[in-house]
Amino acid sequence: HDEFKSVLINIKKIIKDEHQSLYLDEIDLLLNKLNLFGFHFATLDIRQNSRIHKAVFQEIVDKEKSLFPINYTQLSEKEKIEILSKVSSSLTESDFENEITKSTVSSIHAMKTIQEKNGELGCNRYIISNNESALNVMETFAMFGLCGWKNPSVDIIPLFESVDDLQAADKIMEQLYTNSAYKNHLETRNNIQTVMLGFSDGTKDGGYLMANWSIYKAKQTLTAISRKYGVKVLFFDGRGGPPARGGGKTHKFYASMGSTIENQQIQVTVQGQTISSNFGTLDSCRYNLENLLSAGATNQLFSKGENVLSETDNGVLDELSQLSYDKYLKFKQHPKFIPYLEKMSTLNYYAKTNIGSRPSKRNKSDQLDFNDLRAIPFVGSWSQLKQNVPGFFGVGTALKQFEETNEWEKVTQLYQNSLFFKTLIENSMMSLSKSFFPLTAYMQKDEEFGEFWQIIHDEYLETKRLLLKLSGFTELMENYPDGKASIEIREQIVLPLLTIQQYALLKISELKKQKNPDEKQIAVYEKIVTRSLFGNINASRNSA
Repeated sequence: HDEFKSVLINIKKIIKDEHQSLYLDEIDLLLNKLNLFGFHFATLDIRQNSRIHKAVFQEIVDKEKSLFPINYTQLSEKEKIEILSKVSSSLTESDFENEITKSTVSSIHAMKTIQEKNGELGCNRYIISNNESALNVMETFAMFGLCGWKNPSVDIIPLFESVDDLQAADKIMEQLYTNSAYKNHLETRNNIQTVMLGFSDGTKDGGYLMANWSIYKAKQTLTAISRKYGVKVLFFDGRGGPPARGGGKTHKFYASMGSTIENQQIQVTVQGQTISSNFGTLDSCRYNLENLLSAGATNQLFSKGENVLSETDNGVLDELSQLSYDKYLKFKQHPKFIPYLEKMSTLNYYAKTNIGSRPSKRNKSDQLDFNDLRAIPFVGSWSQLKQNVPGFFGVGTALKQFEETNEWEKVTQLYQNSLFFKTLIENSMMSLSKSFFPLTAYMQKDEEFGEFWQIIHDEYLETKRLLLKLSGFTELMENYPDGKASIEIREQIVLPLLTIQQYALLKISELKKQKNPDEKQIAVYEKIVTRSLFGNINASRNSA
């Protein structure tokens, strides 16, 4: 880095002294990039799912019999962790035949090579998606030792996504903090532990309220347990575009974090078309970055103590989340849930358009399983139907319970006292504002899916009614006229495209029911669906 910088400074001097400052702007730009991003320019994160790691590790155990006891797979988690704390070898990808195992081992060697050639910041984070246990982290940690990298200059980052994993996150981290090998590793990393939290899969798993409240509580418990063991925890939020994936009013969300949550850094993923809409122009980029930067300052300087939730507030949020979760689970377990998404939505077309950041489902089987669904096509499919289920479903049911038991005052108090809850409600209003049920009203007469459509519509109407009652508004997003106007303009572009899309989906369904379906006709209609997908996603800004 320093060597490259000194060469550039010399070039700059020669150009100024001998060449009338020709191309000086380009050299200054390169120097700015070097100062901002270092010699590597962009940090590469490595990420893998814990389920893949489990299979990879099983192959390593089966193949490298001298490194593990014969009964390793029968041992308890505690005993396995003990073994993983000490294991080491010098494995290479040529030791294995399975492609996934080969690529996992080679990715660790690649990280080491990148660090040797570009410095540590070139690639120094390994994220474990769907992290369910301390064993998942220790398997990843052991993999570095097995590849001959004894003291890896790498941060191992668990990503907690499901509701169960979020609720167990602090216990999992305590197991790691009290493990001597991992504790020593953390000391070499300045006692800083990054933890990633998945808004997208959290919502897919537990519904809107439960996911957001579980993440908030996980941040509190993780902060407490990390402080107890002298570790500084950094939160890396896996947020997507729409409220259903942790998007929406990001600034207000961070400004609402109380002092019980560590917030000296904001690390956040920004995805898809949200990147261009938020950071695509100089003014927009400056505005959104200033918003994020000021969120931490607002919390630390002006709102200290104000955003700490009382025991009563915690109790109300617990109850609301549980009621919402129960309603969402029942809905998710409905026998028509997966068939509805497969037959009536654009779910199957996300893979064809090749616009998701990852495959539309995690496994290659023909049978669609809920757990294998990726968050982008899942949320995006509801968005294309203009039924933004992940952004509101269960909220109305939860609020109605408080209304019917004459405890409405408790929810009103929470809304007035808690910026966190207020932000959640306002983001849900955004999801409701982008819903439009007349588009799919024909489905209520459908023999197979009519009843299922009605469940969604009823929850939408109830949520809308109660959010207006709670906020005192006469219409959704009344306090954000700019955002409201922006959505209305974009809806005028989106709705004609969606109407065409629905027509094409209907024609495909009709054609496929025929004895000898016209494959050419089907291909034409499928192209219409795919093309309208592109337009809808770009026009909607934060739809997936």
